Amino acid sequence: MAAGRIWRYWMNFMLIAILSIFTVAFLSPVLHKYLKNNTGYVLALLPLGIFVYFLSLFPTITGGEVIRTSIPWFAGLGVNLSFYLDGLSYLFSLIIIGMGTFIVLYASGYMKGHEFLGRFYLSLLLFMASMLGVVLSDNLITLFVFWELTSFTSYLLIGFNHENPKSRRSALQALLITGGGGLAMLAGVVLIGFVGGSLEMSVLLSEGDVLRDHALYIPIMLLILAGAFTKSAQFPFHFWLPNAMEAPTPVSAYLHSATMVKAGIYLMARMNPILGGTEPWIYTVTIVGALTMVIGAWLALCYTDLKQILAHSTIMALGTLTMLLGMGHAYAVEAAGLFLLGHSFYKGALFMVAGTIDHETGTRDATRLGGLRKLMPITAVCAALAALSMSGIVPFVGFIAKELVYEAALGFETIAVVMIIFAVLANIAVVASAGIVAIRPFYGSYIETPKHAHEAPWTMWIGPLSLGLASLLLGLLPWLIDESLMSATASAIGGEVTVFSLALWHGFNAALGLSVLTLLAGIAVYYYWDPLRESFGMNSFNTVFSNMPENGYDHTVSGMLRFAGWQTRILQNGYLRYYIGSIIGVMIVAVGYTLLSRHPITLHADFSGIAFYEWIFAVLILLGSFAAIQAKTSLTAITSMAIVGFSVSLIFIFHSAPDLAITQILVETLTVILFALVLIHLPKLKQQKKGLGSFRDAVIAISAGGLITLLMLSVLTFEFDPYISEYYAENSYLAAHGKNIVNVILVDFRALDTLGEITVLAVAGLGIFALIKLFMNDKKKEQNK
Repeated sequence: MAAGRIWRYWMNFMLIAILSIFTVAFLSPVLHKYLKNNTGYVLALLPLGIFVYFLSLFPTITGGEVIRTSIPWFAGLGVNLSFYLDGLSYLFSLIIIGMGTFIVLYASGYMKGHEFLGRFYLSLLLFMASMLGVVLSDNLITLFVFWELTSFTSYLLIGFNHENPKSRRSALQALLITGGGGLAMLAGVVLIGFVGGSLEMSVLLSEGDVLRDHALYIPIMLLILAGAFTKSAQFPFHFWLPNAMEAPTPVSAYLHSATMVKAGIYLMARMNPILGGTEPWIYTVTIVGALTMVIGAWLALCYTDLKQILAHSTIMALGTLTMLLGMGHAYAVEAAGLFLLGHSFYKGALFMVAGTIDHETGTRDATRLGGLRKLMPITAVCAALAALSMSGIVPFVGFIAKELVYEAALGFETIAVVMIIFAVLANIAVVASAGIVAIRPFYGSYIETPKHAHEAPWTMWIGPLSLGLASLLLGLLPWLIDESLMSATASAIGGEVTVFSLALWHGFNAALGLSVLTLLAGIAVYYYWDPLRESFGMNSFNTVFSNMPENGYDHTVSGMLRFAGWQTRILQNGYLRYYIGSIIGVMIVAVGYTLLSRHPITLHADFSGIAFYEWIFAVLILLGSFAAIQAKTSLTAITSMAIVGFSVSLIFIFHSAPDLAITQILVETLTVILFALVLIHLPKLKQQKKGLGSFRDAVIAISAGGLITLLMLSVLTFEFDPYISEYYAENSYLAAHGKNIVNVILVDFRALDTLGEITVLAVAGLGIFALIKLFMNDKKKEQNK
């Protein structure tokens, strides 16, 4: 019994963890109001506690077990709040929560005294919970909801300095690109559910052959990859990531090195057993990843801003991970898991180091920094540890990861030579970038900085120091994670049980030779960085692969805005009759074409069952309509239309539909009263001159009326199926506990539709209230004058 309760607690803990972070996020502004500069210490306790609990699951997950929990949400649509913890989601969860703990502490020192620090904690924790939801979600729709929440919260974080136009532009750019990819991904998710018969990832993992053999496989693959590529800044969408460096450094260290940008990597890794292994997947993912890897690595050398260098080298890392997932063989899968972990360690640390340098010196320009080692000794040690791992130097975990990347490139049978060349070129630039970030600011002659440099508070170096030491520890003792965490991760990515061992030394082989070549060439590039950066070739490279894609984005957005402006001028022209005419015209064309092209028109006019009073009502309706058309005053027109409405209500009464009749009578009465009150204050109707306008209106009216008539008569030709009516009659009382079937349909069976209508009315009411309040305020101002 006790073991069962503990297991159920484990099963629900994923949801509890996510909800607890969301809850604390909304409380953080209130906590900051009272705790001030101590808020970060208190808030960091939550992710720290969750991290410790996740560590307690280490034997369970690394032992090959999977934890899954599901709570019905929209069960009729197959949408559940279901969560899934295996090796892959476990690794990502540890990174998200562990890095999140350090980032909260780092932000408490970096942003100390900021007037909107409480708001920053709110956005940061919301993002943390959303990202955790992405990697733990089992249901694809649930995953998409959290996916979009990460886009929204990252928009808030990137644009945190909202008074800066660059921050606002970068936030919007990131939102549009990742949001557009998210919409494509949603279409792919819907198609996966249609083809695979389920939206649960745990079910789809065994349906890979069904999806890969289906005719919709290519569209599904491209749509899913569109979401992944935009989120993880793959070429040609890579430019949004460096622009997002306008965000405060804690955001860059968290979102743009360890978490958000790896959401696309997670999606590709999770989808690999389902969509991977085919030639379209292998070549598309591998080639895009390889191009991104090389482009990002060498673009990093075009800049002097430390965050820009790190941002572009992050693009390189994301490209490397994408390339490995595209290859998909054993070495590639193993390398992807370890490279993912190692990159999070050293890149998160280096981003925090760059922020610390900026915070303490007032600049991030590498050419204006030097000799800070004696003034900032702990930060210098942090930078050295992280940079050595980033450069792939023994005995850091980055060295083992780089060796595995080379092994993966060597083992890629199809275009191994090309992949090896790309990998070596990219890593040469990474070694140089690591030197620029970790050597230039701290060694050499001291350069006077805008602020007098001194060591940062402990909250700003505890994170990078811990991450740097972790890189060293796992490099020296890789057996701590190789057959446990890394094997579980590789098994989840590959879709089959994989066990492998890690070691610092694999003998003299091709991978070691490539590592030595990389290191020597990287040192040479670092030595000649200044003339290289200013050369025509590097400027041209930057123009082609950085400026041109961004210019393409700018032209696309401006073109859409110009088209929207033209469309608005045509459609939103301020004349109600044109609005109505446009709506009806589109309906005539779309519905009329569908009706005439896809449905044979067979009309059976049978008037034998029509009672004499129905003929009277029909005549009244026609007379009311013609009277409204010919009316010379607004009141006459409204009264004539009321005749139509009341006649329809009488038809409802004679056909035993009192609810509909009462509704119709109330609506007609209210409409007449409201229109009468409004029309008193309006000018008299203008008689429209006969001509093209009258002819146009007549064509639209006759066409619309004729189309509706054809639709109604066509419906009458179908044989009535009582299934739906019988279902509602049988279930209205039993399922919804209501005796009035119509009310039950509206309130229960069509609850979302009714909720939407209520929402629209509420929004309209708020708009009206705002307009009235604005009008009254203006009136008071005029009176005061």
